Amino acid sequence: MNYFKPISISLSPNVEKDDLHLALNLIIRPWLWRKGKRGSENGIENLENAFKNFLGVKYAVSFNSGRSAFFAILKALDLGQQNNVAIQAFTCNAVPNPILWVGLEPLYIDCNKDDLNISAEDLKSKINARTRAVVVQHAFGMPAEMNKIREICSQNNLILIEDCAHSLGAEYNGIKVGSHSKAAFFSFSRDKIISSVYGGMAVTNDPVIGEKLRQEQAKFGLPSRFWTFQQLLHPILLNYVVLPIYGFLGFGKLILILSQITHILSKAVSWNEKRGLMPDYFPKALPNALAVLALNQFYKLDKFNNHRQKVANFYYGNLAGSKFILPEKFQERKNVFLRLVIRHKDAHSIIYQAWHKQNILLGDWYTTPIAPFDTIVENVKYIPGSCKNAEDLAKRTLNLPTHINISEKDAQRIVNFLKKFD
Repeated sequence: MNYFKPISISLSPNVEKDDLHLALNLIIRPWLWRKGKRGSENGIENLENAFKNFLGVKYAVSFNSGRSAFFAILKALDLGQQNNVAIQAFTCNAVPNPILWVGLEPLYIDCNKDDLNISAEDLKSKINARTRAVVVQHAFGMPAEMNKIREICSQNNLILIEDCAHSLGAEYNGIKVGSHSKAAFFSFSRDKIISSVYGGMAVTNDPVIGEKLRQEQAKFGLPSRFWTFQQLLHPILLNYVVLPIYGFLGFGKLILILSQITHILSKAVSWNEKRGLMPDYFPKALPNALAVLALNQFYKLDKFNNHRQKVANFYYGNLAGSKFILPEKFQERKNVFLRLVIRHKDAHSIIYQAWHKQNILLGDWYTTPIAPFDTIVENVKYIPGSCKNAEDLAKRTLNLPTHINISEKDAQRIVNFLKKFD
């Protein structure tokens, strides 16, 4: 069997031919990079309107990342200084960092093992007089148990914020995630439900928050032209150069690393962020060129999520009864399965062997309670031992790809490999 072309979970996974053609078209028209004209070329306005219509919210304000959108929400809420915001462990540093950047502290809550989302019981036990808000993550496209969380927030006068970075299109009790809270944010980074390499959206029905978000967007300003160029180049370089030779003596991976070291391409998470610091390209508004890319992906949302569900069902069917533990399904929740997270006692070994023996790049969200693995947890205020479930899951989970470029043949190849560990 030929394993030359790898199966990847995160290297521009959503990119199709039309996305590549669009990126090429935009990269040679720099006058459209920052602000578009009226009509179809105004990606910013069109994307924001599309989100308002899709979610049924009154305000949708775009930013250059999910963490910029979250930062803007925290600024708009003005929760004071030295107070805390409850978030779950088993997350990325992109969540605690904006909290730190506005002068607040993250309060880490453990997660459930059955749905990988915030534990209502641990939340009730840990909130205190300085807690002002709760962030619900909807991890990996699986909605959290919102009724319990809303009740806790109501009883304790806490503001509820939804982190929908993994979950665009998911539903709880027939209502789309992002519509259950005071405010919510979404991400369009390189391996999310829809991708524009970087990008994000903040949404709300509150007119005061909506106006403040618009003010923050204007205050942040747009990122540099070079930063925008880096993002437009990303899918082009990945799909035409890096991925075709990724598995050939490591050349593709070497080109990717050199491109990031020389700043031809940007990294998903910067050195500063791993230390709790703010990079100079956050927070910013969303440049028009990336809004155009995101909108093109948004038009394919149903196609993407239907495909993810089909691939996830394939995994469920073929791994049922195995030693791999799959997420529990709940009737009131419509999952979109950004990735299918499974558990196995030898998860880290399986991830390593998949790549080195089969050219299968299985996901490693998250091998530590606060990812990436080289995040300095003390700097993001995480206390080791404080979230036992999250720390256990970090040792035992691996992710299976579900994105649009995963065929049934790819999924079967992954299943065949996994069954060697059954």
